[in-house]
Amino acid sequence: MAYVIAEPCIGTKDTACVDACPVDCIHPKKDEPTTPPPNCSTSTVECIDCGACVPVCPVSAIFALEDLPEKWSSFTQINADYYKK
Repeated sequence: MAYVIAEPCIGTKDTACVDACPVDCIHPKKDEPTTPPPNCSTSTVECIDCGACVPVCPVSAIFALEDLPEKWSSFTQINADYYKK
């Protein structure tokens, strides 16, 4: 299981999740370009499934892959595409 950052992050990009991640798998950081993506993104390959990012997200945009609402299923690919650069 990995975590996916979905639509509620768009326009927010608080980055509290970036600071909370113990394996540095959430980007962009404050000093990185902000677009693309329109939201913070997590690497499903590097994610260790600790869930540290979930409680610090101010907009409840982070979901376990298996709990991601269907309406935001496209964010699995959006997150993955960020790491294909």
